[in-house]
Amino acid sequence: MADSEHSSSNETFTYTQEETSEETKLEFSDDEETLIIRMFNLVGERWALIAGRIPGRTAEEIEKYWTTRYSTSE
Repeated sequence: MADSEHSSSNETFTYTQEETSEETKLEFSDDEETLIIRMFNLVGERWALIAGRIPGRTAEEIEKYWTTRYSTSE
């Protein structure tokens, strides 16, 4: 039983590492941010199209970045 408890702790730790890794991915360079803004002004919320112009980024990352950075809470 001690092994299963220990295993569960490792899974929690791994999940925490994944969350941290995901948060780090939301850090965009100035060039990426400029491109996202320009593309958004051209094509709107077509996140996949925008992500296609930024190597290594997914549509989900772009959308999450945009909504956390530029969405208004009104």
